[in-house]
Amino acid sequence: MSEFLAQYGPLLLQGTGETLYMTAASTFFAYLLGLPMGVLLTVTKPGALAPAPRFQAVFGWLVNVLRSLPFIILMIFVIPFTRALVGTSIGCTAAIVPLTLSAAPFVARMVESSLEEVDAGVVEAVKSMGATNWQIVTRVMLVESVPSLLRGLSISTITILGYTAITGAVGAGGLGNLALRFGYQRYQKDVMYATIVLLVLLVCIIQSVFNFAARRADRSRR
Repeated sequence: MSEFLAQYGPLLLQGTGETLYMTAASTFFAYLLGLPMGVLLTVTKPGALAPAPRFQAVFGWLVNVLRSLPFIILMIFVIPFTRALVGTSIGCTAAIVPLTLSAAPFVARMVESSLEEVDAGVVEAVKSMGATNWQIVTRVMLVESVPSLLRGLSISTITILGYTAITGAVGAGGLGNLALRFGYQRYQKDVMYATIVLLVLLVCIIQSVFNFAARRADRSRR
């Protein structure tokens, strides 16, 4: 074990850091895009705050189309856009672009689901008091749905973490790249098993942290 850690420990540590970097950055940008998308999907439904059936139908269809694209196909398809945006199509930073584009529609649906859990009676009560749609969304709907949003955030983060392993197949770095290079190409199963263990640990830690945060947020609302 000590010999294994001495030889591959720095590589595994670097791969873990790259995976966390891609996951954190992609999750941030995915929510930067997906949160307003989810709000739009919710408030434009019939009977909602700003009903716009045609817009909702077209926008919802577009979100569904983007969600249906397999990640590896999307990653290859947006290579020219990635190269134009960050100057390269390989490496951890380049991987953030397809990860964000793939996760944003998923995040939008997660946000939509969380916002729909807000009690309609609360929204109507605030609306009758003269609150604007912007105030209702930002001060009521988003605030009331924080526990659900946090649980959705854990699912989104873990999903993106899984996608980072796929980006390793095209030279993006991270634990997925280590598993491919050593476990698949060089038949060093011990390295592949180590990357699997690290990924499982990361998933467990992320899930536990967000579950704790969601419980705290839920208690603070009561």
